[in-house]
Formats: sequence, C-alpha cells, structure tokens
Amino acid sequence: MDEQELRQLAAQLRQPSGQAGIQTGEWMNRGNVHINLETLKIVNAAANDTILEIGMGNGFFVKEILQKNESIQYTGVDFSDVMISEAQRINKEWIEKGQAKFILADVNALPFADNSFSKIFTINTIYFWDDPAAVLASVKRVLRPGGQFIITLRPKRQMQQYPFTRYGFTMYSKEAATLLLLQNGFSVLQAIENKEPDFELKGNMVAMEHLVMVAAKI
Repeated sequence: MDEQELRQLAAQLRQPSGQAGIQTGEWMNRGNVHINLETLKIVNAAANDTILEIGMGNGFFVKEILQKNESIQYTGVDFSDVMISEAQRINKEWIEKGQAKFILADVNALPFADNSFSKIFTINTIYFWDDPAAVLASVKRVLRPGGQFIITLRPKRQMQQYPFTRYGFTMYSKEAATLLLLQNGFSVLQAIENKEPDFELKGNMVAMEHLVMVAAKI
C-alpha cells in the first residue's frame, strides 16, 4: 500500500465513513473475532446489567451480550454516522425489544447521567483518544460505584508492525495503559494478556495478541 492508501485506511479505522466505512466495519469483525469474544467473557454480562460500549463499530457482537438475559440493557456510542446506522440495522430486533440503543456521541462528553452504567467497555478505541484524561473523566462520571471499566487493545509491540499506525494512532504497552488509568482515578484490577490465532493480512500471516485492562473507579 502507498502512503495515501495507508492514510485512508487509518482514517477509516478511526472513523468509518461512506461505503468504504461499511466495508471497514465488516473487515474489523473478521479480524477482531477473538478480541471481541474474549473481552465479552470478561465483561460477563449478567441479569440487570446496564452496559455501555464505546466505539461498537457495526454492532455485530452485541447479540453475544443481550442473548444472555432479557433484563440486560445495552447502549453503544460511536462518532461514526455509518457505524450507528449499521448497528441499528444489524440489531433491529434488540432495539425493538427495548434492550439496545445506539447513539452518536463524543466520548469526551458522554451524554448520560452520572452513575448510569454498571459496566463500560471499549475495544480498539484507545489509540484514537485525542484527550485521554477527558475520556476517562467522562467514563468515570457515568460509571456506577463498584462498576467495572474494561479497555481492550492490541499492545504497542504488535501495533508497531502495521504501517498505517503511523497516522493518528497512539500506541500503549501494558505499563503505559496501567499508568494512564492510575493517573486518572482508576484502580487496575487485572491486566490480561492473550495470544490469538494468526491472521492473514494482505497475504501475510500476522501473529495476533491483545491486552485487556480491567479497572474500577477510585
């Protein structure tokens, strides 16, 4: 890929748009099967949970949460119009049941009342936070006392292998992610490192791994 194509890919991964954005969402579903399913095991959705996902993409994995119990309430926020539309289309049944809603929102100023959610999680979005302190303050405000905040990411050592991450990605090691949480009013309960099966990317097999940070507000 040339530099322009790399920039375009990075932009789509950050904020999918247009038809290319729809395709990017579908591609992310395939490449992120394991990171999503492993994160949802840790989220461990249970009866009466109110769950917020930041940056849910096209919402393909939402069913894995809601099929566990009819009392679970899920909200997904994203700043991509295309991903909101796709998530609403894919999850029409859950929306009609009153268990899911999808909202166009800025993660720096989440449009919810204080202490709204029992669990908040986000997968592969931390790289794009222009103001991490503002994001974490917003998350902390809407998370209930005793609730959990889960950040899943691909660690810096893996992300550095991808040329598109030169454009607009902030990469984190486990140590850097831990420090970020600690400096912004969270305690770190767990830092879980998982290996995944290799993934084919442009004809090459890439070793895959992810990091799950489980935190609680102090």
